Amino acid sequence: MKPKTPSIPPSDAAARKAIAPVICYPTDTLPRPDLDSYRAVRDALSLVSTTHVPPRDAASFHVPQGHFFRIICPQGPQVGDLNLFNENDISERFYSGKTRALNGTHVGLGDQLFSNFPNMRPIATITHDTLDWYGFDEFGGSVHDVIGTRCDPYTHNLLSHGGQYHACCHSNLTRALADAAGTTLHEAEPHVHDVLNVFMCTGFTRDTGQYFMKASPVRQGDYLEFFAEIDLLGVLSACPGGDCSSEHSSDAAACYPLLVEVYRPEGLPKGWVPPQPNGYDGTHGR
Repeated sequence: MKPKTPSIPPSDAAARKAIAPVICYPTDTLPRPDLDSYRAVRDALSLVSTTHVPPRDAASFHVPQGHFFRIICPQGPQVGDLNLFNENDISERFYSGKTRALNGTHVGLGDQLFSNFPNMRPIATITHDTLDWYGFDEFGGSVHDVIGTRCDPYTHNLLSHGGQYHACCHSNLTRALADAAGTTLHEAEPHVHDVLNVFMCTGFTRDTGQYFMKASPVRQGDYLEFFAEIDLLGVLSACPGGDCSSEHSSDAAACYPLLVEVYRPEGLPKGWVPPQPNGYDGTHGR
């Protein structure tokens, strides 16, 4: 808990707190996907691959540009930590911070996942979400967040005064990426990045602003579906916290597998154009 403030509030403290917020990134001019055109090609999909993600572990998968992929909960309630890369250049990867700034703390139908600088372009579009009914609950919680980082052995080491622990999503993702990219763990680790927490139910406490999690509402058969805007390499960890109702990085939580299914449509969405790298000229004022 944060220490109690020793500062004396100014006389106009209430007025300062009452100032209305301003949205940092107004998105009225942000190009939006034509969801109707995406939905039109969802009616005729052919399954091309299935990837099984074991409980407490991770696996990689490949999605060609113009294909759909689904992250599915096939058994008990389970959350997943997702990394996405440009398959042809893994230095371009999912940028959760900018995705959050443009879409909000949690993503859903119609939202696009953006890549890091200097490309900063949409790399995947959410085209279906069987958990869209959840919305935000009375605690401010919602699903599919882009605010959490991923459970990792470094934070565990810090909080446990030196403990060594490997059953966490960061380590899972690092191993799976190293295998997929044919690199060492040391080479792969810097590319592992902040995740999309698929199915995870999270928010911020209203009094202390702390990141919280609660039992995921995901049910057997629920899925989150994406359209690959570019060739993607995905890495998904079935979190050792299970449904994250009590703790993550757990040896005791009930954990279940996840599935990733990749589908080929008969045609591309009407009017769809592959996203180009960001048009900023890179001169930075010089």
